Amino acid sequence: MCMNASNRTRQILELLLRSDRELTAAEIASELRVSARTVHRELPAVEVLLSTQGIELQKKAGLGIRLAGDEVALETLRRIVATSEDVEFSPDERQLYLLCRLLDNDEPLKLFTLAHDFKVTVSTVSGDLDELTQWLQKFGISLIRRRGYGVQLSGEEADLRDSIRRLIKLRLDDTELITARDEDTMHPLDRQLFELAGKAHMAAVEDVLWRWEEHWTGRLSESAYTDLLIRLSIALARIRAGKTVSADLGLLRGGSETPRTAAEPAAGGARQRIGGDDDSSRDEQPARRLADMLSERLHLNFSAAETGYLARLLSAARANDLSALPGDDLALADTVRALIRKVQSTTGVDYSEDRSLREGLFQHMKEALRRLADGLIIRNPLLDQIKKDYVSLFAAVREAVNRELPDVDVPDEEIGFLVMHFGASLERLKQLRRDVRAILVCTSGIGSSKMLQMRLSKELPRIEIVDRVSWYEAVRIPANNYDLIISTVDLPIDSTQYVKVSPLLTQPETERVRSFIRERVDRSRPAAASTTDKGPAPPAFTSLLSLKTTLDEIVNLIEQFEVVQLRERGGELPVILQEACQHESHRGTLSDATSVTERLLTREQNGSQLLPGTDLALFHARSPEVRRPSLVLYQLAEPVEVGTEPSAQLSQFLLMLAPERLPREILEVLSEVSGMLLDAEMISLLEAGDESAIRNYLTLNLKTFFLNKTESE
Repeated sequence: MCMNASNRTRQILELLLRSDRELTAAEIASELRVSARTVHRELPAVEVLLSTQGIELQKKAGLGIRLAGDEVALETLRRIVATSEDVEFSPDERQLYLLCRLLDNDEPLKLFTLAHDFKVTVSTVSGDLDELTQWLQKFGISLIRRRGYGVQLSGEEADLRDSIRRLIKLRLDDTELITARDEDTMHPLDRQLFELAGKAHMAAVEDVLWRWEEHWTGRLSESAYTDLLIRLSIALARIRAGKTVSADLGLLRGGSETPRTAAEPAAGGARQRIGGDDDSSRDEQPARRLADMLSERLHLNFSAAETGYLARLLSAARANDLSALPGDDLALADTVRALIRKVQSTTGVDYSEDRSLREGLFQHMKEALRRLADGLIIRNPLLDQIKKDYVSLFAAVREAVNRELPDVDVPDEEIGFLVMHFGASLERLKQLRRDVRAILVCTSGIGSSKMLQMRLSKELPRIEIVDRVSWYEAVRIPANNYDLIISTVDLPIDSTQYVKVSPLLTQPETERVRSFIRERVDRSRPAAASTTDKGPAPPAFTSLLSLKTTLDEIVNLIEQFEVVQLRERGGELPVILQEACQHESHRGTLSDATSVTERLLTREQNGSQLLPGTDLALFHARSPEVRRPSLVLYQLAEPVEVGTEPSAQLSQFLLMLAPERLPREILEVLSEVSGMLLDAEMISLLEAGDESAIRNYLTLNLKTFFLNKTESE
């Protein structure tokens, strides 16, 4: 059977078939990047087509539209949409699909063949290739075009793999790759991207990666872990196809997404190296172990070059995770505070004491600015609803962003995400007594997860959010640690084991969660629990333990704070940091001064740690060589030049160190200390170097932080 429908009609049908709730015209328009009026114009054609399949387009006032029909009819429609011979490609889709074809083929492709496949002219395909050439050059890839020969990509295999990763990001969210989807009902472009990403074996790769990471000294954030998983899967798909890295290229070279992993010389002068090897050397043995585990599971042989490539992937993952401590980018942290102050002055709402808002905005903006710099397409299907619910707040945030980020073109979609952070802060409620423990999974960002948590607290006060976790942690948490999982994304587990909702939690979704609690949680509980059974710790006791951990860390950090005068005169930064780390080693803070020094230098070369307008810097790292958190102010015997600015001098620095694996409570304390560096009073005290005054300032501020935390628990 063939479906004669326009590309836009097919896209609308795909969205409706994928959704388990009503969609508004605005949501559909946002996803398709058209106006709501265009969607309304297309709906009659959608209804005509549906009538031929015995399916109704249900319209509910205030909620939106959805498909209604028996499952057989809906499944038939899915297959018709997916396999339609008359599928039309938008210009963007055509170019992406063209890239997929070129990446998947070793032999040159004829322009005539490509034009025939896309049902366009040869000149149209030629124009597409012109536009793709510049994009490919970013990855060191050339587009070979010769009359009578065809068109073909030329580049190193590592660069080609990197371009695949970026190509996937242009079209799909990472969660779409990880979760289960019916590939028969996909758009042809998505299906092709799944093949390039090695979706067929991704679950096996993830299982191996999870088991391997348990024995690795590093620990990756959710985003770094997900990126590593996808890059590994791409590499394995290429190896299966016989496309391997060359012997002299067992490393990552191209693409702005792949950061330097060694302490390489920065622009403006050479660096003195403390150790002999770069970060990749520490990952050689873990890479061999990972290669062995993947070989055994997937029956593939890894050459020395491919094992080297894995080592560079691990090094890149470490580098992506070098933001070690929350609030590490002081310039961004200052921008976040200025943004909050501006919104506060416009709306009259006091956000100044909401540390949770500061933390959430910082983490979101760090990723958002990276996305915008990379030119990635930002999608926010909740934008229309956010604009409707937060009219004045949206305007205030837009005004604040325009003022604080004048050189960045921030789209409304990203503004919508920022508004959700402020909205979550507005709706923060005091905790109520709860008896249903829930795990919250939300990969859209901290703002959306907190927004959802506040909605749940208001609409379903029985629910206690015991943890916010990543998609890959959620499926491995012991079942007796929670009563239900609430997620804003599809999870790679049985759909009956969790409830999927949107961050704004619509009324139908609230009812669905309530029904889930009645039918699955309450029924599964015994009529009366034995008082002698030792189950999971009750929420109140868990909260008490959390407060104790926080208070213990505050006391330890303040007690061990000191001001130290370094002896080295006229030395370069690596030598000075080495002396400081050796002092930390003598204090028992760390086990390997050289390794920690290398990590500090790598962080500094990714961006100066000097506070603007001062001669004071914050150097920090989380490392497996660090035994316990430490905070020390080091004063230099003589100032040294740092960075590329000739006038930039360093006279003293605050060194903050922490173990690689840390409880959430300790991270919160360290984040709070980082935030203090933006206070003028704290900077003045550090510049004066009065140990007693600094310790007293830390005590007063961390006491306030602890008391606020006590009230919110």
